[in-house]
Amino acid sequence: MIKIGLTGGIATGKSTVSNYLQEKYAIPVLDADIIARDAVKVNSPIYDDIIDRYGKEIIVDNGELNREKLGNIIFNNNQEKIWLESKIHPFVRNTFEKQIKLLSNSIIVLAIPLLFEANMTDLVDRIWVVTCDFNTQIDRLKSRNNLTQIQAIDRINSQMPLAEKIKKADIVIDNNKNLSQLYNQIDAIISTQDY
Repeated sequence: MIKIGLTGGIATGKSTVSNYLQEKYAIPVLDADIIARDAVKVNSPIYDDIIDRYGKEIIVDNGELNREKLGNIIFNNNQEKIWLESKIHPFVRNTFEKQIKLLSNSIIVLAIPLLFEANMTDLVDRIWVVTCDFNTQIDRLKSRNNLTQIQAIDRINSQMPLAEKIKKADIVIDNNKNLSQLYNQIDAIISTQDY
């Protein structure tokens, strides 16, 4: 089994790439973001820790976490970001390890936005980094998450620089242009790799 670690910066297009791999090539994708959402579901131990730390004003009417409020806390305070990640990352790793054991496919994708930051590179065999230029990243993030320019830049800057991730990549996917150009790149990668 070849385990591809798919990563990149926030709003560079990782989900678009993983969705295409899943839909066109039927490659299973294990997604760290989905697992992280499970980690903080209502009444889970991590959810309870978050409420204990930040109070009930961090939840919305249905009891779920107010992601916007939580995001504003952790993207503006590195100590709080480290605290939250120390809770979520072990849960994500443990879940990945269990899920990998259940699969028998020759290729799987682990979509992990914080692959390097969370020290999960040991879980994968190859690293694919999805990249785009800084202004494109800001524009996508602003429109996707309804953020201001400053909020978007803060979120981008809270992650390891894309240039650092690119240095550690086996494959770099440039997502500056249109979808067909992106898909053509992925097709070319799949056709030339020894998968």
